[in-house]
Amino acid sequence: ILSPTDIMGDVVQMHFTTPDYVIFALLLVASTCIGLFYALSGGRQRTTQEFLLADRSMSCLPVSLSLLATFQSAVAILGAPSEIYTYGTQYWFLGVSYFLGLLIPAHVFIPVFYRLRLTSAYEYLELRFNKTVRIMGTVTFIFQMVIYMGVVLYAPALALNAVTGFDLWGAVLAMGLVCTLYTTLGGLKAVIWTDVFQTIVMFAGQLAVIIVGAHQAGGMGEVWRKAMNGSRIASLDLNPDPTERHTFWTLGVGGVFLMLALYGVNQAQVQRYLSSRTEREAVMSCYVVFPCQQVVLCLGCLMGLVMYARYGEEISSCLQMVLYFVMDVFRDLPGLPGLFVACLFSGALSTISSAFNSLATVTMEDLIKPFCPAMTEAKATLLSKGLALAYGLVCLTMAYVASLMGSVLQAAFSIFGMVGGPLLGLFCLGMFFPWANSTGAIVGLVAGLAMAFWIGIGNFVSRMAVPTPLLPIINATTMPLRGNMTTAVMTTLITSITYLCFPLSRPTGVQALYNLSYLWYSAHNSTTVVIVGLIVSLLTGPMKEKDLTPGTVYPVLGNLLFFLPERYREKLCCVTPLSHKVALRSIQ
Repeated sequence: ILSPTDIMGDVVQMHFTTPDYVIFALLLVASTCIGLFYALSGGRQRTTQEFLLADRSMSCLPVSLSLLATFQSAVAILGAPSEIYTYGTQYWFLGVSYFLGLLIPAHVFIPVFYRLRLTSAYEYLELRFNKTVRIMGTVTFIFQMVIYMGVVLYAPALALNAVTGFDLWGAVLAMGLVCTLYTTLGGLKAVIWTDVFQTIVMFAGQLAVIIVGAHQAGGMGEVWRKAMNGSRIASLDLNPDPTERHTFWTLGVGGVFLMLALYGVNQAQVQRYLSSRTEREAVMSCYVVFPCQQVVLCLGCLMGLVMYARYGEEISSCLQMVLYFVMDVFRDLPGLPGLFVACLFSGALSTISSAFNSLATVTMEDLIKPFCPAMTEAKATLLSKGLALAYGLVCLTMAYVASLMGSVLQAAFSIFGMVGGPLLGLFCLGMFFPWANSTGAIVGLVAGLAMAFWIGIGNFVSRMAVPTPLLPIINATTMPLRGNMTTAVMTTLITSITYLCFPLSRPTGVQALYNLSYLWYSAHNSTTVVIVGLIVSLLTGPMKEKDLTPGTVYPVLGNLLFFLPERYREKLCCVTPLSHKVALRSIQ
C-alpha cells in the first residue's frame, strides 16, 4: 500500500491557473449580485415578512433546490466519495431513507407549521406547551448552528489552501463576507436564489469530475468492472447490530430519523416551507427534492467508484485524497479545478447563508419580539438585518476558533448530530401525543440532550484512549501539506463525518452504547425525549384536549386507532382532526 505522497506528490505542487481563479471569483460575484438584486427590487426588504419569509411568495422549484443545498456542505461533498472508495457502495442504501424522510415532513410537519402561519418553528412550541419550552428549543438550535457554521466555513478554505496554496484566511474572509453581504442585503429571497445557483455549480463540479475521470479510466463500464473485482459493489447487509456503521437497517431506518431532524423540524428548512406561496407548493417542494437527493447521492457514490477505478487499493487512505484526485484528473484541463473548488465553496455558502438567515429569524421572533411587543415594523426589519450581519461576524469568529481546535473538531461536528435528535423528539412529543404537557417537554428535552452528549462524548473519549486501527485517515508524516497544524486539522475535519463508529472489537455494556452507529443517534435521542416526556407528563397530570391550542396536534393516533369507540379515543385526546382544529383557531 502506497502513501498519498508516492502517488500524488506531483499533483500537490499544482497551483490554480488564471481560469481557475476567474471561475472561483465568478461564483462570489454572482452570489453578491443576486443579493444586491433582491435588496434593490420588489419591496426592497422593508418588512420582516419579506426579509425573513420572502413575502411567502416562493414557488416550488427554487424552494426545493434550496432545501437540497442547505445541508449539502463541502464536507458532505467530500465525504460520500471517500466512504465509497474505502468501504464500497453500502452507503448508497441511504437513499432508501429518503422516501419516509421526505414523505413524513410533506404530509405531517408542513401542514401543521403552514396552517399555523408561523415564522419560527419554535413558535409552535409556545402554542403547544409554553414560552419556556420555546426559549429552550431556540437556544438549543442557536448553540447547534453557531458551532457548526464556523467549521463548515473553515473546511473548504483549508482544503483549498492544502491543495493549491491559496491563502487560507483570504478564502475564509472572501466567503464569509460575501455570504454575510448577500444574506443581510437580500434576505431569504436572495438566500434561496443563490442556493439555486450554487446547486447548479455543485452538480456541474461533481459531473465534471465523474465524466473526465471515467473517460480517463476507460469508461463507466470499466469503472464498474474494477469496482466489482475490488468488492466495492456491496450487497444488501441485513445485520441488525446497531453498532455496525452501515447496514440496511442503520441506513434505511436510522437514516429516516436523521432526515426528519433535518427536513422535518430544522428552522432552516421549515423557513423555506413557510416561504412558499401555498401549502401545496410547500408539499410539492418535498416531492421535488426527493429525486434531487437521489441524484446527489448517486453523484457522490459514482465519484468514489471512479476514484477506486483510477487507483485501486494502492492508496492507504482517501478522505483528503478526493481533493488530490480531482487535481490529478484535471491536471491538463485549466479551469476545471476551479469549477470543483467553486462546487465545494457553493456547498459551504449555501449552508452558512441558511444558518445566518435562520439564526436571525429565531433570535428576532423567539428572543426579541416576545419581550418588545411595541417594536415598529421598520425597526424590527432593521434589527433583523443587523442580526444577520452579526451572525456573519460570529461565523468568521467561529472559523478562527475552528482553526485552533485541532482534534476537538470531530466533537464540534458531532454536536450538530447530537442536538438534532432531541429537537426532533421535542416536536414529535408535542405533535403526536396530545396528553404531553410542558413539564414533560422540558424534562424530556433535558434528558434527550444529556443522553446525546453522554453517548457522543463517551464515543469521542473512548476513541482517544484506544489505539486507532487502520482507518481512512492520512498519516501526518506522509501527508504533503504545509505544516503540522494544517495536517492535523485537515485530517480531523474531513474525517469527522465518517469517523463516528469504527469498533476495534465487538463492544459490550456501556461501550456498546458508545459504539452506536452515528445514524442511530437521532432515533435514539429523539425516542429518549418522547419516552421521558410522556412518563413525566403522565406523572404530573396529562393535558386534556380542550386545553390544547387548536391545530398544534397532528391526529396520528386518531387515524391509527380509528377502530376504537369515540369515548375511548376522546380520552386519548385523538378525536378532532387537524383541519377542524385549524379552522377553529382561525375563527377564534
